[in-house]
Amino acid sequence: MSEFSNSFRSGFKIADSVQRLLIINIGLFLIARLIAVFATLFMANGINFSSISYWLAVPASLSQLLARPWTLITYMFYHWEFFHLFFNMLLLYWMGTIYQQYLGSKKLISTYILGGIRGAVFYIVAYNLFPLFSSNLSNSFALGASASVLAITIASATLLPDYPIRLLLIGEVKLKWIAVIIVISDLISIGGSNAGGHLAHLGGAMYGFIYIRQLRLGKDIASWFNQFLDYFSTGKKPRMKVHRSGKSMSDAEFNMTKKSRQEGLDQILDKISKSGYGSLTQEEKDYLFQASKDN
Repeated sequence: MSEFSNSFRSGFKIADSVQRLLIINIGLFLIARLIAVFATLFMANGINFSSISYWLAVPASLSQLLARPWTLITYMFYHWEFFHLFFNMLLLYWMGTIYQQYLGSKKLISTYILGGIRGAVFYIVAYNLFPLFSSNLSNSFALGASASVLAITIASATLLPDYPIRLLLIGEVKLKWIAVIIVISDLISIGGSNAGGHLAHLGGAMYGFIYIRQLRLGKDIASWFNQFLDYFSTGKKPRMKVHRSGKSMSDAEFNMTKKSRQEGLDQILDKISKSGYGSLTQEEKDYLFQASKDN
Protein backbone atom coordinates (compact mmCIF):
# COMPACT_ATOMS: atom_id res chain seq x y z
CA MET A 1 0.00 0.00 0.00
CA SER A 2 2.88 2.34 0.84
CA GLU A 3 4.53 1.62 -2.50
CA PHE A 4 1.26 2.28 -4.35
CA SER A 5 0.80 5.56 -2.46
CA ASN A 6 4.31 6.71 -3.32
CA SER A 7 3.87 5.76 -6.98
CA PHE A 8 0.56 7.64 -7.09
CA ARG A 9 2.05 10.78 -5.55
CA SER A 10 4.99 10.67 -7.98
CA GLY A 11 2.67 10.21 -10.94
CA PHE A 12 0.39 13.02 -9.81
CA LYS A 13 3.37 15.33 -9.33
CA ILE A 14 4.64 14.88 -12.91
CA ALA A 15 1.16 14.95 -14.50
CA ASP A 16 0.06 18.10 -16.34
CA SER A 17 -2.97 20.12 -15.21
CA VAL A 18 -5.46 18.34 -17.48
CA GLN A 19 -4.32 14.97 -16.17
CA ARG A 20 -4.52 16.17 -12.55
CA LEU A 21 -8.08 17.40 -12.99
CA LEU A 22 -9.00 14.05 -14.54
CA ILE A 23 -7.39 12.16 -11.65
CA ILE A 24 -9.20 14.24 -9.01
CA ASN A 25 -12.61 13.86 -10.66
CA ILE A 26 -12.26 10.14 -11.34
CA GLY A 27 -10.72 9.51 -7.92
CA LEU A 28 -13.55 11.26 -6.05
CA PHE A 29 -16.13 9.35 -8.10
CA LEU A 30 -14.52 6.02 -7.18
CA ILE A 31 -14.22 6.96 -3.49
CA ALA A 32 -17.88 8.03 -3.28
CA ARG A 33 -19.03 4.88 -5.04
CA LEU A 34 -16.88 2.60 -2.86
CA ILE A 35 -18.21 4.26 0.29
CA ALA A 36 -21.75 3.59 -0.93
CA VAL A 37 -20.90 -0.06 -1.73
CA PHE A 38 -19.40 -0.75 1.70
CA ALA A 39 -22.29 1.09 3.38
CA THR A 40 -24.68 -1.26 1.59
CA LEU A 41 -22.66 -4.35 2.56
CA PHE A 42 -22.60 -3.34 6.22
CA MET A 43 -26.23 -2.13 6.08
CA ALA A 44 -25.27 1.42 7.06
CA ASN A 45 -28.53 2.86 5.82
CA GLY A 46 -27.60 6.42 6.69
CA ILE A 47 -24.88 6.50 4.02
CA ASN A 48 -26.18 6.81 0.46
CA PHE A 49 -26.25 9.16 -2.52
CA SER A 50 -28.22 11.82 -0.65
CA SER A 51 -25.99 11.80 2.43
CA ILE A 52 -22.77 11.97 0.37
CA SER A 53 -24.22 14.71 -1.83
CA TYR A 54 -25.20 16.65 1.28
CA TRP A 55 -21.51 17.22 2.01
CA LEU A 56 -20.16 17.60 -1.54
CA ALA A 57 -22.86 18.96 -3.89
CA VAL A 58 -23.71 22.68 -3.84
CA PRO A 59 -27.23 23.48 -2.57
CA ALA A 60 -29.54 26.09 -4.08
CA SER A 61 -30.75 27.18 -0.64
CA LEU A 62 -28.76 30.09 0.75
CA SER A 63 -29.16 28.92 4.35
CA GLN A 64 -27.80 25.48 3.45
CA LEU A 65 -24.96 27.05 1.47
CA LEU A 66 -23.92 29.16 4.46
CA ALA A 67 -23.67 25.95 6.50
CA ARG A 68 -21.58 24.22 3.78
CA PRO A 69 -19.69 26.95 1.85
CA TRP A 70 -16.96 24.53 0.70
CA THR A 71 -19.49 22.91 -1.66
CA LEU A 72 -18.91 25.83 -4.05
CA ILE A 73 -15.62 24.05 -4.79
CA THR A 74 -16.29 20.37 -4.09
CA TYR A 75 -19.38 20.17 -6.33
CA MET A 76 -17.30 20.71 -9.47
CA PHE A 77 -15.26 17.57 -8.79
CA TYR A 78 -18.11 15.34 -7.66
CA HIS A 79 -20.11 13.01 -9.94
CA TRP A 80 -22.48 10.17 -9.14
CA GLU A 81 -23.55 8.87 -12.56
CA PHE A 82 -20.86 7.10 -14.60
CA PHE A 83 -21.88 8.58 -17.95
CA HIS A 84 -22.06 12.07 -16.42
CA LEU A 85 -18.43 11.62 -15.37
CA PHE A 86 -17.43 9.97 -18.66
CA PHE A 87 -18.70 12.69 -20.98
CA ASN A 88 -17.45 15.50 -18.75
CA MET A 89 -13.97 13.97 -18.60
CA LEU A 90 -13.95 13.32 -22.34
CA LEU A 91 -14.75 16.96 -23.06
CA LEU A 92 -12.30 18.13 -20.39
CA TYR A 93 -9.47 16.10 -21.94
CA TRP A 94 -10.39 17.25 -25.42
CA MET A 95 -10.83 20.97 -24.74
CA GLY A 96 -8.45 21.19 -21.81
CA THR A 97 -5.57 19.92 -23.95
CA ILE A 98 -6.24 22.63 -26.54
CA TYR A 99 -6.62 25.34 -23.92
CA GLN A 100 -3.51 24.32 -22.00
CA GLN A 101 -1.44 24.19 -25.18
CA TYR A 102 -2.12 27.86 -25.96
CA LEU A 103 -2.60 29.49 -22.56
CA GLY A 104 -0.78 27.23 -20.12
CA SER A 105 -1.58 25.27 -16.97
CA LYS A 106 -2.26 28.20 -14.62
CA LYS A 107 -4.96 29.66 -16.81
CA LEU A 108 -6.48 26.21 -17.28
CA ILE A 109 -6.80 25.66 -13.52
CA SER A 110 -8.12 29.17 -12.87
CA THR A 111 -10.69 28.87 -15.66
CA TYR A 112 -11.83 25.47 -14.37
CA ILE A 113 -12.28 26.64 -10.78
CA LEU A 114 -13.55 30.19 -11.37
CA GLY A 115 -15.82 28.98 -14.18
CA GLY A 116 -17.20 26.35 -11.81
CA ILE A 117 -17.81 28.94 -9.10
CA ARG A 118 -19.51 31.26 -11.60
CA GLY A 119 -21.71 28.36 -12.67
CA ALA A 120 -22.69 27.60 -9.06
CA VAL A 121 -23.48 31.27 -8.34
CA PHE A 122 -25.55 31.54 -11.53
CA TYR A 123 -27.52 28.44 -10.50
CA ILE A 124 -28.06 29.62 -6.91
CA VAL A 125 -29.16 33.12 -7.94
CA ALA A 126 -31.60 31.75 -10.53
CA TYR A 127 -33.17 29.30 -8.06
CA ASN A 128 -33.64 32.06 -5.49
CA LEU A 129 -34.84 34.64 -8.01
CA PHE A 130 -37.35 32.89 -10.29
CA PRO A 131 -40.71 31.70 -8.86
CA LEU A 132 -40.56 28.59 -11.08
CA PHE A 133 -37.97 27.02 -8.77
CA SER A 134 -39.36 28.11 -5.38
CA SER A 135 -41.07 24.78 -4.64
CA ASN A 136 -37.80 22.85 -5.17
CA LEU A 137 -35.43 25.35 -3.56
CA SER A 138 -34.77 23.46 -0.33
CA ASN A 139 -34.25 20.11 -2.09
CA SER A 140 -32.17 21.19 -5.08
CA PHE A 141 -28.42 20.79 -5.43
CA ALA A 142 -25.93 20.79 -8.30
CA LEU A 143 -23.00 18.47 -8.89
CA GLY A 144 -20.50 17.70 -11.62
CA ALA A 145 -17.73 19.36 -13.60
CA SER A 146 -20.00 20.52 -16.44
CA ALA A 147 -19.89 24.25 -15.62
CA SER A 148 -16.09 24.14 -15.30
CA VAL A 149 -15.69 22.15 -18.51
CA LEU A 150 -18.07 24.49 -20.34
CA ALA A 151 -16.00 27.46 -19.15
CA ILE A 152 -12.90 25.87 -20.71
CA THR A 153 -14.81 24.89 -23.88
CA ILE A 154 -16.29 28.34 -24.50
CA ALA A 155 -13.00 30.01 -23.59
CA SER A 156 -11.23 27.81 -26.16
CA ALA A 157 -13.85 28.62 -28.81
CA THR A 158 -13.59 32.35 -28.05
CA LEU A 159 -9.81 32.18 -28.25
CA LEU A 160 -9.65 29.98 -31.36
CA PRO A 161 -13.07 30.16 -33.07
CA ASP A 162 -11.91 28.60 -36.35
CA TYR A 163 -9.87 25.81 -34.76
CA PRO A 164 -10.77 22.64 -36.69
CA ILE A 165 -12.20 19.70 -34.75
CA ARG A 166 -12.70 16.35 -36.49
CA LEU A 167 -15.86 14.58 -35.33
CA LEU A 168 -16.67 10.94 -35.98
CA LEU A 169 -19.24 10.48 -38.81
CA ILE A 170 -19.45 14.26 -39.30
CA GLY A 171 -15.99 15.36 -40.33
CA GLU A 172 -14.23 18.65 -39.67
CA VAL A 173 -16.16 21.27 -37.68
CA LYS A 174 -14.95 24.65 -36.44
CA LEU A 175 -14.75 24.93 -32.67
CA LYS A 176 -17.07 27.97 -32.59
CA TRP A 177 -19.97 25.90 -33.98
CA ILE A 178 -19.51 23.22 -31.35
CA ALA A 179 -19.66 25.95 -28.69
CA VAL A 180 -22.80 27.49 -30.22
CA ILE A 181 -24.59 24.13 -30.32
CA ILE A 182 -23.71 23.39 -26.68
CA VAL A 183 -24.93 26.80 -25.45
CA ILE A 184 -28.19 26.62 -27.43
CA SER A 185 -28.78 23.09 -26.13
CA ASP A 186 -28.41 24.30 -22.54
CA LEU A 187 -30.67 27.30 -23.14
CA ILE A 188 -33.57 25.28 -24.52
CA SER A 189 -33.16 22.64 -21.79
CA ILE A 190 -33.70 25.01 -18.83
CA GLY A 191 -37.38 24.11 -18.68
CA GLY A 192 -36.57 20.40 -18.31
CA SER A 193 -35.94 18.17 -15.31
CA ASN A 194 -32.30 19.28 -14.89
CA ALA A 195 -32.83 23.04 -14.98
CA GLY A 196 -30.25 23.68 -12.27
CA GLY A 197 -27.54 21.82 -14.15
CA HIS A 198 -28.18 23.73 -17.38
CA LEU A 199 -28.19 27.05 -15.53
CA ALA A 200 -24.81 26.19 -14.00
CA HIS A 201 -23.51 25.26 -17.47
CA LEU A 202 -24.50 28.67 -18.81
CA GLY A 203 -22.84 30.43 -15.89
CA GLY A 204 -19.58 28.60 -16.60
CA ALA A 205 -19.87 29.31 -20.33
CA MET A 206 -20.41 33.00 -19.61
CA TYR A 207 -17.25 33.13 -17.51
CA GLY A 208 -15.17 31.45 -20.23
CA PHE A 209 -16.38 33.94 -22.85
CA ILE A 210 -15.83 37.02 -20.66
CA TYR A 211 -12.41 35.82 -19.52
CA ILE A 212 -11.00 35.48 -23.03
CA ARG A 213 -12.59 38.73 -24.22
CA GLN A 214 -10.93 40.57 -21.35
CA LEU A 215 -7.66 38.74 -21.95
CA ARG A 216 -7.75 39.94 -25.55
CA LEU A 217 -7.95 43.48 -24.19
CA GLY A 218 -4.85 42.87 -22.08
CA LYS A 219 -6.67 42.31 -18.78
CA ASP A 220 -6.36 39.00 -16.96
CA ILE A 221 -9.34 39.00 -14.60
CA ALA A 222 -8.03 35.80 -12.98
CA SER A 223 -4.57 37.16 -12.11
CA TRP A 224 -5.56 37.56 -8.43
CA PHE A 225 -6.52 33.88 -8.33
CA ASN A 226 -3.24 32.82 -9.93
CA GLN A 227 -1.37 34.82 -7.29
CA PHE A 228 -3.43 33.08 -4.61
CA LEU A 229 -2.53 29.67 -6.08
CA ASP A 230 1.15 30.66 -6.16
CA TYR A 231 0.99 31.68 -2.51
CA PHE A 232 -0.95 28.58 -1.53
CA SER A 233 1.46 26.22 -3.32
CA THR A 234 4.74 27.89 -2.26
CA GLY A 235 3.80 29.78 0.90
CA LYS A 236 5.63 32.81 -0.50
CA LYS A 237 4.17 36.14 -1.45
CA PRO A 238 4.35 36.66 -5.25
CA ARG A 239 7.02 39.07 -6.39
CA MET A 240 5.65 42.29 -7.80
CA LYS A 241 8.74 43.46 -9.67
CA VAL A 242 10.68 41.84 -12.50
CA HIS A 243 14.47 41.91 -12.33
CA ARG A 244 16.81 41.92 -15.32
CA SER A 245 20.60 42.30 -15.20
CA GLY A 246 20.56 43.42 -11.58
CA LYS A 247 18.05 46.22 -12.26
CA SER A 248 14.38 46.16 -11.35
CA MET A 249 11.74 47.32 -13.84
CA SER A 250 9.53 50.23 -12.95
CA ASP A 251 5.79 49.65 -13.01
CA ALA A 252 5.54 51.52 -16.31
CA GLU A 253 8.30 49.44 -17.91
CA PHE A 254 6.79 46.22 -16.60
CA ASN A 255 3.33 47.12 -17.94
CA MET A 256 4.80 48.11 -21.30
CA THR A 257 6.70 44.81 -21.56
CA LYS A 258 3.61 42.86 -20.53
CA LYS A 259 1.48 44.68 -23.11
CA SER A 260 4.06 44.01 -25.85
CA ARG A 261 4.14 40.30 -25.01
CA GLN A 262 0.34 40.13 -24.98
CA GLU A 263 0.16 41.82 -28.39
CA GLY A 264 2.68 39.33 -29.77
CA LEU A 265 0.68 36.43 -28.33
CA ASP A 266 -2.59 37.82 -29.74
CA GLN A 267 -1.05 38.04 -33.23
CA ILE A 268 0.06 34.42 -33.05
CA LEU A 269 -3.35 33.27 -31.78
CA ASP A 270 -5.10 35.17 -34.57
CA LYS A 271 -2.84 33.44 -37.09
CA ILE A 272 -3.67 30.04 -35.59
CA SER A 273 -7.42 30.70 -35.67
CA LYS A 274 -7.23 31.67 -39.35
CA SER A 275 -4.61 29.29 -40.75
CA GLY A 276 -4.01 26.61 -38.12
CA TYR A 277 -1.08 25.73 -35.91
CA GLY A 278 0.91 24.38 -38.87
CA SER A 279 1.14 27.86 -40.39
CA LEU A 280 3.38 29.11 -37.56
CA THR A 281 7.09 29.60 -38.03
CA GLN A 282 9.46 27.84 -35.64
CA GLU A 283 10.14 31.17 -33.94
CA GLU A 284 6.39 31.72 -33.38
CA LYS A 285 6.00 28.17 -32.02
CA ASP A 286 8.87 28.77 -29.59
CA TYR A 287 7.31 32.08 -28.50
CA LEU A 288 3.94 30.39 -27.91
CA PHE A 289 5.56 27.54 -25.99
CA GLN A 290 7.43 29.96 -23.73
CA ALA A 291 4.29 32.04 -23.17
CA SER A 292 2.35 28.94 -22.08
CA LYS A 293 5.14 28.07 -19.60
CA ASP A 294 5.14 31.59 -18.17
CA ASN A 295 1.36 31.39 -17.68
